[in-house]
This record gives sequence, C-alpha cells and structure tokens, in this order.
Amino acid sequence: MKGKILKLGIPKGSLEKSTIDIFQNAGWRIIVSARNYFPVVDDVNISCSLIRAQEMARYVENGVLDIGLTGLDWILEYGADVEVISDLIYSKISTKKAKWVLAVPTESDINTIEDCAGKTISTELVNFTKKYFEKRKIPVKIEFSWGATEAKVSEGLVDAIVEVTETGTTIRAHGLKIIHTLLETNTKLIANRNSMRDRWKKSKIQQIALLLRGALNAENMVGLKMNVPEDKLDEVVNVLPCLTAPTIAQLYNEKWFSVEIVINEEVVRELIPKIIELGADGIIEYSLNKIVSKKDIPL
Repeated sequence: MKGKILKLGIPKGSLEKSTIDIFQNAGWRIIVSARNYFPVVDDVNISCSLIRAQEMARYVENGVLDIGLTGLDWILEYGADVEVISDLIYSKISTKKAKWVLAVPTESDINTIEDCAGKTISTELVNFTKKYFEKRKIPVKIEFSWGATEAKVSEGLVDAIVEVTETGTTIRAHGLKIIHTLLETNTKLIANRNSMRDRWKKSKIQQIALLLRGALNAENMVGLKMNVPEDKLDEVVNVLPCLTAPTIAQLYNEKWFSVEIVINEEVVRELIPKIIELGADGIIEYSLNKIVSKKDIPL
C-alpha cells in the first residue's frame, strides 16, 4: 500500500548474513552497504535498520522498530514488553537452541549453583543472571563483561562466568567446566504491541512471518522429480520418503508416470541409485525456497 511503512530490524553481527539469506528465500532482497546501518529492501513498504541483537527488543518495545529478530535471552534481559510472532531456528547458524551456562575452572571447588554463594560472576547477561540468583536466594556479585568472558575466570579475575554456548567446546577449551544451565534461547521474530493493533502493519507482519517460516521449512529440503514405468510404479513409490504422499501424473500417451516428492537433501545420495535400479529414469533434483503450509500461519 502506497505511503505505508513497516520498520524492520535485522540483527547486526553473527546473525546478519544468515538472516538476510533467509529473507531472500522468503521473497525480500536486502542489500547492505558497508558504510551505513540502513540496508535497502526491494519492498517500498519496508524500511530496514541493522541493530545489535542485544538492543533489538527495546527498540521494538519503544516503537523505533515495528518488528525485529533477536534472541529470547535479550528479550528477557531487558524485560521488554513485545509480542513474539514466531520462533526462527535456522540451521545455517545452528540446528539447536543455544544455552546460557554457569562455568568455572575445572579445578574449582564450585560444583553446584549453590556453591556460588558469596562469589563474583562475570557475564554479558547481567539483569537476567541477577534475577536468576535472587529468585534462588543465592547471594552473588554480578559483573558486566565487555568480552573475552572465559579469559576472566581462567585468569582468576572472577570466580565464575555465565556465558552462551551451543556445544560447550569453547568453554572446555578454556579449561572450564559447565555446572549449571540457566536458560535455553533461540531467535524470535518480535513485534511492537501497538504495531500489532494497526490493521495494515499486523497484516504485513503476518505476511513476513508466514514466508519466513516457509523459507525455514525449506532449509535442507529439495524436490525430486522422475519418470517411472507403469509396471515399476509401486516398487519405486514404496521406497520414496517424502513430506506427504508423492504427486503422481501419467505422461501423455505413454505407459509412464511422472513422480514428484519433497525430501531431505541428505537422503538423496542414497535414494537415487536405489530408484534407478528399480526402474526410475530422468531424475531431476531442484532446490526449494519455501515450503508453506497452514500450520505456519501466525495467530
């Protein structure tokens, strides 16, 4: 709609490229210039800003942005009053949720969260960590970390750290052990509550959420199309893994059928030799941008 603008926040940093890639598959091309924080979007109804994930929730809450992408951790850190539209876990970054964990030197006598009483803990997630320990009535001193958090505890500057990790590899590489998990987090698409009361903005936000979910559904999935002779059809179909039943159509004036499926890319290398042997021919593999279904429609 002419003159209407939705203000979108893209997380700057480690999530930036993957987020832009997902938006491209969803249908929006975002062009970033190295010289400014305002990418160009090929949609006249969207303006875009690059914002650190740590700050995104408060900019969405106060209306500077209508929607943005950030982690559950930073929403909780600032206690931001925003509307969570959708979970967005993308495998280009991770196939699992990240965790904020309590870690100490391997040789430390701190083995439980209760052992931290009276100790000093360094973290970037200060507010959440304070509340977490206060709720459990464990008195600790929380210090903000500007970076290199693992090094602070390794060098004895603090007793423990609360740091984000997926596998724990980096933490263990610094000679630390994980003794407690405080929070599991993943990327969320969030919206300003007033924006969701605006009919046009709500519709535009729901459109973006639906197509982003479709793009994420298509990650690591491919389409496979093949021709199968009539007398081999049942044998081939019986070995085909697919999201739903395969699409089958008879070829014009032939005793052959066209069979089409959507499957996980990693099984293709095992599947193609098998179906060739069973009689399939003319196999075509193609990439997918989106897989959209009714369950992806945001409320």
